[in-house]
Amino acid sequence: MTHRHFPPEWAEQSAVLIAWPTTDGAFADCLDEAVETYVHIATAISRREHVLIACPDATLQASILDRIEASQGVTSRVRFVDVRYDDIWVRDTAPLSIETPAGPILLNFRFNGWGGKYDCANDAAFGSGVVQAGVFCGVGTETSRMVLEGGSIETDGAGTLLTTRFCLSNPNRNPDLSAAAIESELTERLGVDRLLWLDHGHVAGDDTDAHVDTLARFCDEHTIAFTACDDPGDPHYASLSAMDEELRSFRTRTGLPYRLIPLPIPQPILAPDGTRLPATYANFLIINEAVLVPTYGDANDALAIERLDRSFPGREIVPIDCRILIRQYGSLHCMTMQFPKNLSLTAP
Repeated sequence: MTHRHFPPEWAEQSAVLIAWPTTDGAFADCLDEAVETYVHIATAISRREHVLIACPDATLQASILDRIEASQGVTSRVRFVDVRYDDIWVRDTAPLSIETPAGPILLNFRFNGWGGKYDCANDAAFGSGVVQAGVFCGVGTETSRMVLEGGSIETDGAGTLLTTRFCLSNPNRNPDLSAAAIESELTERLGVDRLLWLDHGHVAGDDTDAHVDTLARFCDEHTIAFTACDDPGDPHYASLSAMDEELRSFRTRTGLPYRLIPLPIPQPILAPDGTRLPATYANFLIINEAVLVPTYGDANDALAIERLDRSFPGREIVPIDCRILIRQYGSLHCMTMQFPKNLSLTAP
């Protein structure tokens, strides 16, 4: 399997996938607030590209269209995907898009509920369900036996993958695979030839075992935005400072240091039981002509927006209030998955 390409998030896209919150899902006790946030996100995407919405309920689909139209979204760019799911975090359950000499493929890794933490029968089949729904035309498919979530890896689109050792080498994912075996599988399936492993970095409340999309993200081939903490009194200080040092030691393919963009960590947002939730600004989503940035009603929102604005010249920064999402331990990037332009949509 040679000459493969794993496109970066900033490559031109055909669509972004989300899974709509329902009365029997994680947001059941705050459904109206969750739906309002989802309408905002779907509207922002639909103004720039297609938005694919996993929702098997035809009655709910009609209501969704009405809400998006009322918020001045482009409903002609809304497509529904008839596939079932347990949770709405499609970043980790949807297929990855890979370009090959024979054409694009949708690549599914195994999903085991973030290391066996949650029941996931529907989510484990979600990626294949998206393929079988027939949304894309002329696309091949492939499956790996390795457990991997999309939020655990970052690509620069030029053969480099950024990830965390605590997640990928965690015994709750692939206990029989060494780091070398994991690298070999990723190299073969994704077409990458260089992995940058982070050994430090974790945010409180993160039940994904340190997904990299809460910690450090490529903005382009030479730039990494990362979650930073400059308060020695914050429990994150030691871990994030160590990650900062690791990032400073990394080099681009040409041997130069990366341009590093520190993103402040929000003040603590607490769950009802008093535990801290994993809110970070690194969980942004790049779409055509824009970057959707999670905000949390925090004084640091403005600083994060300013720094990301400078990191994405030519793209509009669209703030998205994600306080309702973080109540379920995820944010903006976690609940979306983009597909590149060469994955053409079938006719409605």
